[in-house]
Amino acid sequence: MMPNAVHTLDHFRLDGHRALITGASRGLGREMALAFADVGADVVITGRTPETLERTADEIRARGTQAWTRVVDMGQPEACEAACEAIRDTLGRIDILVNNVGNRVTGGAIQDEPLATWRTSIDLNLISVVLPTRIFAAAMLADKRPGRIINIASISGLIANRGIGGRDYETSKAAVIHFTRCAAVDWAPHGITVNAICPGLFMTDVNREWNERRPDVIEAFVRNVPMGRAGEPREIGPLAVYLAGAGAAYVTGATFVIDGGYTAW
Repeated sequence: MMPNAVHTLDHFRLDGHRALITGASRGLGREMALAFADVGADVVITGRTPETLERTADEIRARGTQAWTRVVDMGQPEACEAACEAIRDTLGRIDILVNNVGNRVTGGAIQDEPLATWRTSIDLNLISVVLPTRIFAAAMLADKRPGRIINIASISGLIANRGIGGRDYETSKAAVIHFTRCAAVDWAPHGITVNAICPGLFMTDVNREWNERRPDVIEAFVRNVPMGRAGEPREIGPLAVYLAGAGAAYVTGATFVIDGGYTAW
């Protein structure tokens, strides 16, 4: 090896970088936060529950990096905006933003869902992505420095799910995917990459709870996964690390599906 040559694995290190991951007290957000800490990043996490936030923050610190927490419901636009501005003003530079907040609000039919439900879903799944992206990208642009933005969408933004109502969720996640493309082309000349990850079924705490209530839904979904199983939350971390690092410097506006092959047929 030549002196001072960069090893391939160095492209996956995030030493000296600071990441903000929303909705990271548990589930996929927690796993991405821990993965970032594993490769050297300091991490800011938001969530609604102080206890789970602090547990995750302690796990991050145990890996030798710094962690900060912010209790906030990112599905409330005013609270989301205020929290992001406070994080920016208090902590300064954010190099990596992962917009992870989102959930299915209800399971009703299109013709039965009230407009208020649609607005709640749009705030939770789309506006919670748009506001942090605007705030932290503006800071990157003002400082003339590169950055990484990763939006956690869903395969539901690419398909209409079988046997599940609540099409406001699919619609809002589809909007996240296209917002990702729009932001990517706008900021590509400035070294800011914007990409989306579309998870399929992962056995997070929420889905384990759902499996206890409606095992038929989970079983039916898994039957249509070519790999024959749901994903484990830890499996999303390496993909997020790749997109956050130097190895993905030429990747922007892309949508990465991680679903065991569910959307391949």
